[in-house]
Order: sequence, then C-alpha cells, then structure tokens
Amino acid sequence: MLRSQLAFLVFRPIQVRLRQDFWRWFTFVFVVTWIAGIGRYWDHPSAEYWQYVGVGSIVYVFCLSFLLYLIVWPLKPYNWTYRGVLIFVGLTSLPALLYAVPVERVVDLKTAQSINAWFLGVVAVWRVVLLLRYLHASAKLHWFVVVTVSVLLLSGIVVTLTLLNLEHVVFDLMAGIRKEDASPNDSAYLIVLGLAFFSLWAFPVALVLYLGAVVRSQQWRESS
Repeated sequence: MLRSQLAFLVFRPIQVRLRQDFWRWFTFVFVVTWIAGIGRYWDHPSAEYWQYVGVGSIVYVFCLSFLLYLIVWPLKPYNWTYRGVLIFVGLTSLPALLYAVPVERVVDLKTAQSINAWFLGVVAVWRVVLLLRYLHASAKLHWFVVVTVSVLLLSGIVVTLTLLNLEHVVFDLMAGIRKEDASPNDSAYLIVLGLAFFSLWAFPVALVLYLGAVVRSQQWRESS
C-alpha cells in the first residue's frame, strides 16, 4: 500500500480494489491523514486543541470528499462512488507532512517564512495536479469540465476557509503584522489571502460554466 501511495504521488496509475480492500485502504489513508494533521499544527502558537490532535484534517477529508462527490456527480462521471473519492482525497494527504518540518528552529524568521510559503505552494500545486489527473483519467471528464470543476471547488474552499479564519490570523494581515506578532507562517498566510481575493472573482465564473456543463450533460444523457 505504501508503494501504491508513492506511485500515486508521482502520477503513476495504481489499482485500488474498493470492493475487496476498501477498509484496508481506508485505515491507511485515515492514519496518514491523522499524522499529517498533527504535524500541520504541532508547533502552531494559536491552534485549537482539536487542531493539535489532528481532528481537523480528518473532518476536512470527509467533508472535501463529500463535496467533490456531489459536485462531480451531476456530470455523469465514469465509475463515480463516494468511497473512491474518499480514498483519492486521503491519498493526497501525505505531502502535507512538509508542513511539519520545523524550519523556524534552524533558520531565521524571514527565511522560515519564505520556506513555509514555498511548502504551501508545492503542496497546493501538487494536490491540484493530482485532482486534475484524477478527474480526467479516472472519472473520464473532458479537460474543460475538469478545469471548471477544479476552479469551482478550490475557489469555494479558499473563500470558505478565509471566512472561517481557521489560521486565526488571516484578517489581521489586512491591518498589518506587528513585529512582536510575526510568525514563520506569515508569508503563507499572505498567499492564502491573495488566493482568497482571486477566488472571489473566479468562483462565480466557474459556477456559471459548471451549471452549463451540467445542463449539457443532462441533455446528452436524454438524447442518448
């Protein structure tokens, strides 16, 4: 399973037999997600208790899987099941272990901010490419629909997380960061804030294109 996980992360095709091995795969991705969730916040200065113990990442995987399943389902994808989506989302958890690297313990604050921003970018792009490939190769969706669904999903998530302010600092950045309040994650937070502003514009456009794709999919099904 670990070999399959690593092959998945380098974009090689893997075979997951959900009917026979679902609970084995579920246990594997659950543990990986839980560890990644703990690593994400273990040295965070203002995280909540449930974030420190990794519960947030577990809940996030279930919610994201359900949301992705619901969004794609009206497009009539190939072999589309919630179990399959759940395993896919769980398999994207491992790269988040980069967040657990305590770079601020070995470099100065400014360098740590830059490194953490790069970590955020690498993990985000990695996961987006995995999503694009999954929707095209596994769900058999057209590339235009794949991009539309991805923009809709990701922009909606960014806006929601920003409004919830789960990092306890996103809105404070708009007023400036005092020197005594600086943290190694500040550059990453600025990137998230920038993505939030972009997502406010991208989400309605993607929503219109998505609804058009759903209507076209329904019409094609009725004509066939």
